[in-house]
Amino acid sequence: MYRKLLFMLLLTLISLPLASAALAGGGDGPPKDMLKGIITQVQPEAHSITFEKDGTKEIVTLILPAAMKAEDVRLNKKVLVSLDKHAGEGVIKDISIMFMDMTLTRIITLLVVGLIGGLLSGFIGSGGAFVLTPAMMSLGVPGAVAVASNMCHKFPKAMVGAYKRYKYGQADIKLGLVMAATAIIGVQIGIKMQKYILNHFGNAGSNLYVSFVFMVVLVLVGGYVLYDAYKLAKGKGEATVSKLALRLQAINLPPMMHFKVAKVTISAWVTIPVGLLTGMLAATIAVGGFIGVPGMIYVVGASAVVASATELIIAFVMGAWGSIQWGLSGLIDIRLTLLILAGSLIGVQLGALGTTYVKDYMIKIVMASTMLIVAVSRGAKVPGYLADLDLIPVLQSQTTAALEQISFWALVTALGSAALIITIAMTKGMLQAKHEREAQQLAHVVTNG
Repeated sequence: MYRKLLFMLLLTLISLPLASAALAGGGDGPPKDMLKGIITQVQPEAHSITFEKDGTKEIVTLILPAAMKAEDVRLNKKVLVSLDKHAGEGVIKDISIMFMDMTLTRIITLLVVGLIGGLLSGFIGSGGAFVLTPAMMSLGVPGAVAVASNMCHKFPKAMVGAYKRYKYGQADIKLGLVMAATAIIGVQIGIKMQKYILNHFGNAGSNLYVSFVFMVVLVLVGGYVLYDAYKLAKGKGEATVSKLALRLQAINLPPMMHFKVAKVTISAWVTIPVGLLTGMLAATIAVGGFIGVPGMIYVVGASAVVASATELIIAFVMGAWGSIQWGLSGLIDIRLTLLILAGSLIGVQLGALGTTYVKDYMIKIVMASTMLIVAVSRGAKVPGYLADLDLIPVLQSQTTAALEQISFWALVTALGSAALIITIAMTKGMLQAKHEREAQQLAHVVTNG
């Protein structure tokens, strides 16, 4: 059976590039009003720049907008240049730096963020990307670059986490591979969407798209998971299979598949939409776990422990495939990837260890609370991106500063609260397990006199 699954997955991996090329319709490079490349020279007297196009190395002269000062233009940096079609040929509308400058503060911050993201990944199986992507964007990384770099770092981290959870008997390899096959297709669709938005609306459009989708999905999914966790924590319900999952399991639509670790028998067709949405979100906003994990819990019928472990298998496959695609587009910042990976590889092992000491509902509480707080962080950025795209009036400086503070501190709160909840839950669980072992040893001694 495993050989058949691996063959299907390999066949999908081989066929997707051909399908991608066919769907592209002759390529998906930037349109005429969006250029990617390097500014090599500034002519202050002419209020213009010399621009070298990425790929073709063609040299063109572009006119700076009246509001942009020549001394503020950065040389020899990879940038995206948006042209103003209404101002005349070759007139610039906006310049966005694709890869930010590194400072000691940013390096330390990325290491810490990676550590906490890894902790979340190992604990709830989501990859921690719904924290990592907003964190990178808050540091000044463009949305598309944050998504691409995050996806690149996730597959080695997910591989470590999946192996750890598999050793604990929590990961269902068969379920993970079945969902990964459709998730890869979703990744391909998502990359197309993200590239289209980036090419036609620039970094501002990409940032708006990432933030808005984050906000909507995090609120909807996080709210439902929190409600479910609250019922379990208060003893108003047991960790049973959802009614939706039971109805879907009753559908006898071949091929039927049995997943041993998840203890589920269900039609393979039910897993397709869950895997597809997981892949699409992973490619467009570098987050698939908060769809994949709840999907496996409430649609497929797996427990939270098994779902969070199995998602790491899917994340590994999606991350590897997506990294190849984003790498070919030149949007991965390898510095970001390595820094967050360094912290994540430590955190993911601690998070995976923590799942062996906590109850099922605690995983849902951590997942939901982090989602809702991060939703606030991203939501605070939406008005600024709307203003950048001229969809709403320009914000006053005080308003912009206030929204930036809300976004930053909400993100800090999400990171801190997630790490605190996981640490406390893991510590309590370890102490309880220790007391239980001591009690068993004492009872054994008394019994055997």
